[in-house]
Amino acid sequence: MLLIYSSNITPRLQYIARVLLSDLSGLHLAFTTDPDEFTRFEGPKINYSGQSLTFGELRIQPVSLLFETGITPKEISCEETRKYKIFFTTEEGDLPFDLFAASFYLLSRYEEYLPHQPDEYERFPFTGSIAYKEGFLQEPLINYWLTDFQNILRSRFPALLFSNQEFRFVPTYDIDIAFSYLCKGWRRNAGGMARSLVKRNFTAVKERIAVLATRKNDPFDIYEWLHALHLKYGLKPYYFFPVGATSGKYDKHIHPRHKVLKQLIRHHAMGYQVGVHPSWQSGDKHQLLQQEIQTLEDITGQKVIHSRQHYLRFSLPNTYRQLISLGILNEFSMGYGAINGFRASIASSFYWYDLPREEMTSLRIHPFCFMDTTAFFKQNLSPAEAFREMRTYHDTIRKVNGTMIGIWHNHVLGKDEKFKGWREVYELFLEERNFSR
Repeated sequence: MLLIYSSNITPRLQYIARVLLSDLSGLHLAFTTDPDEFTRFEGPKINYSGQSLTFGELRIQPVSLLFETGITPKEISCEETRKYKIFFTTEEGDLPFDLFAASFYLLSRYEEYLPHQPDEYERFPFTGSIAYKEGFLQEPLINYWLTDFQNILRSRFPALLFSNQEFRFVPTYDIDIAFSYLCKGWRRNAGGMARSLVKRNFTAVKERIAVLATRKNDPFDIYEWLHALHLKYGLKPYYFFPVGATSGKYDKHIHPRHKVLKQLIRHHAMGYQVGVHPSWQSGDKHQLLQQEIQTLEDITGQKVIHSRQHYLRFSLPNTYRQLISLGILNEFSMGYGAINGFRASIASSFYWYDLPREEMTSLRIHPFCFMDTTAFFKQNLSPAEAFREMRTYHDTIRKVNGTMIGIWHNHVLGKDEKFKGWREVYELFLEERNFSR
């Protein structure tokens, strides 16, 4: 057991200590506000206070954040160490900064509650984050801090036994448009045909006709190919399907009533984890979100507990509270749509802390670090450059025993000429990753 002393055991302190030391380190924790109890305790112990209490303790000098309530702007200045950046620095203690407060600030997404100008998709902009401003957006900074902190604890308390997380690679897929031509109906296909003719893209016209005549596979139909890759490399992916009843500017999916789409979803639900991909429109209407979850449950015959927002559109705390109220347990939207990296500065899953209510929730957040469409459309990477970026994230996360979650789309990995080379790069990445285990 590891005993933590503080003059005030707040929900914030309990939360971040449990995430770092219990969930990610496997330690059994206890808390006390009694200095005498802390002094008498002969096992490993952390003093989270402004003064030393006893010989042999490990002391972290606190800043005020974990003892506060409410949300107020913070003046944050990062300092560079030999390994990484830190903030909330302190003058005393065994660490040069308040690890608990700094980790809480990043994990709680404290900055996303502060006034900011949303981006064009009504999202928190990555340019407003401390990680971007201070240059550590591409680093799982909390994992770095925790790795070193564990080593300090081992050195101070050799009898302390850790149960560290192991590296995992988890591919996830957003099936925004299940098929390029199939299941679209005659109106949408006629419109697509007309647009191709206007652009004199006769190759697309011929391809559409061949697919609809069942002489050729749909270019977005890569599901058997992916299934073979998962079997070959022992992967356990997640698939997210949009099932909104209406289309819109940002919702171009196939209607969930179509029997072919239903079969596709049911087939994947039999062997993989399937989650809902809430429509753009549901972000403004709670009832639509409820209907979409119910639609997916009706199709699969299973309780829906996984979710990822379409366009990664979410706002705190409202979106997460709505998901919790509808039974969602695992959320996969924690990342940016305009740049790859670590939005919460961590490569491990964690329970969401509802900052206005000051409580840890049942919603587990699974952050991702790479998305193919971001690399292609926003970062303008070539397939080769994207491969190097994926490899860098993989190698970085493996070193800290984190979880690498990536987002891929079937239309990017399909046979659309615009995405030539991306399919091959993804398969090469999986092959190289397999050999590096």
